[in-house]
Amino acid sequence: MPQINWNDSVNLLSKLTPTRVWNGVKVLSSFYASRLLNRPVQWGYPVSISFEPTTSCNLRCPECPSGLRAFTRPTGMLEKDFFSKTIDEIHKELLYLIFYFQGEPYLNPAFLDMVKYASAKKIYTATSTNAHYLTDENARRTVESGLDRLIISIDGTTQDVYQQYRVGGNINKVIEGARNIVKWKKELNSKTPFVFFQFLVVKPNEHQIEDIKHLAKEVGVEEVRFKTAQVYEYETDPNNLIPENDKYSRYKKKADGTYTAKNKLANRCWKMQHANVITWDGLVVPCCFDKDAMHQLGNLKNQGFKEIWHNENYRQFRNELMKSRKNIDICANCSEGVSVWSE
Repeated sequence: MPQINWNDSVNLLSKLTPTRVWNGVKVLSSFYASRLLNRPVQWGYPVSISFEPTTSCNLRCPECPSGLRAFTRPTGMLEKDFFSKTIDEIHKELLYLIFYFQGEPYLNPAFLDMVKYASAKKIYTATSTNAHYLTDENARRTVESGLDRLIISIDGTTQDVYQQYRVGGNINKVIEGARNIVKWKKELNSKTPFVFFQFLVVKPNEHQIEDIKHLAKEVGVEEVRFKTAQVYEYETDPNNLIPENDKYSRYKKKADGTYTAKNKLANRCWKMQHANVITWDGLVVPCCFDKDAMHQLGNLKNQGFKEIWHNENYRQFRNELMKSRKNIDICANCSEGVSVWSE
């Protein structure tokens, strides 16, 4: 299970205000009230939101709709003014803002300006990147932006292994980008961002688990976190991605050679109570599993966020989840809360 980094935790706690604490209490209370009453109850507003800077990406990862260029929704860039309008509405309650859904955030020219805007509102900010655009200049701007957490996706320690999943990627650029961030944190005497390598464990790279720990120490990032892969056609695993190491797999191999999901689906979801995702063009969707925004709960071009959070679409979705989670496509292949380990 994830370990807690002390400095990062202190930084997160420093963002708390009485309004955010009270909002968190209401959200947590509504989660337990829903379980007790066996019907959806929703008090307060999200503690955490993911905002999508762009759907564009420079890589072609085999399990990613952005990498495969397989979206049915349009590709585009989040506009700064549209973003700031939403943040102005919800910043008093919002504690944690993730600048990531699909795509590579650094491809949006206004990305770091938006980070800076949210940081000025004392919101904890995080992003995930493939690190190909962490040039010396961008690394400095990243540190100066006030970004609190930087996740660097690095799924191999050698080019031949890395490129098997990160198709079109260059491992040397990733390492150079990480070194640039570490350098500018020291140069600017900054404790942020908290930087860690995220290693998506798949069959082609599972033999490099110890190697990535050594590389992280050499580069100077704070941690390595190992993530299990969500495989869409997991029953047969046509891309041969499910690792042999059971610890890092979301799936269990059956006697006939096919796979089944390990997790048992309860008819509840903490994420539905405290978090959600906003696409670059303002669609509000339940969570990061709805990559193609098929479950649209609202559109920020037509309604304010707080109105959407309590609208009829949200009530119906929460109700359906509590009735039969396994019948909702994005919920059937979910292992919320058990998919990341720190070492």
